[in-house]
Amino acid sequence: MSVNLVQIWTADHLRLDGAFQTAPTPGAARLPIDAFCLVHGTGGNFYGSSLFDQLGQRLLDLGCSVLRINTRGHDGINTTATQTGGKRLGAAYELVDDCRKDLAAWMSWLRQHAGPRIGLIGHSLGAVKCLYAMAHKPDLAAQLVIALSPPRLSYSWFCSSPEGPKFLESYAEADRGVNDGRPAALLEVKLPLPFVITAAGYVEKYGPDERYNYLRFLASVDCPVLVTLGSVECENNMAFRGAAEAIGELGHRQLAVAMIAGGDHFYTAVRPQLVDHVDAWLKATCI
Repeated sequence: MSVNLVQIWTADHLRLDGAFQTAPTPGAARLPIDAFCLVHGTGGNFYGSSLFDQLGQRLLDLGCSVLRINTRGHDGINTTATQTGGKRLGAAYELVDDCRKDLAAWMSWLRQHAGPRIGLIGHSLGAVKCLYAMAHKPDLAAQLVIALSPPRLSYSWFCSSPEGPKFLESYAEADRGVNDGRPAALLEVKLPLPFVITAAGYVEKYGPDERYNYLRFLASVDCPVLVTLGSVECENNMAFRGAAEAIGELGHRQLAVAMIAGGDHFYTAVRPQLVDHVDAWLKATCI
């Protein structure tokens, strides 16, 4: 099946890349969704996810087009094209709030090329971005959101976890960098995941204001939402521990939560089960 490489420009003049696959038989979808937009997680990109390979193929089999995108946070560090030259971005430098601009541009492109009915699917930080953008920019008007393993970006939760002391060491180092006038200093952190990030980025993403704690804005997402979590990641990572119970307490009338037995963060050994569950939820929700 052919794949078209595509580009868009965001409202703040960044060029982003993606890959678009047209439904095998346009207009014959088994779901009332024209296309899905798939959003990578921290340090990911549109071409590197084998998880999205399998999920995207199932969506195509259902007669829906699939767009896999880069956000400005793709890869660890990247040089993103702008209308005035390159700009250093990537997971190390991004502000999560800018996902609203990225998703707005991509969804506009997708509506022009596939149709008005768009579903959003994100993995990891991409799942948080989908939920955050829909809560804070409702004119995105996605038909539904599937959030695969969104991390619980909660300073208070992290501090109260067994890993809290180690998290606070990283946070204190980042906070010192900001207060000492070194906000762009790069830190190698271990929690809540191992990666490189600026001091300012770590404070902004994981700080006490909990701006990206999806439990605070999930109820504002005005469309059907499926959140999936892996049982293994919920046992082993503080960003997912207790999440299913916390989500269940929100009382969101259009929210479903699924625990995928044996699932790590990438659902490595249980992808067929994950894809089947997403398929069943889509059919139950949309048909």
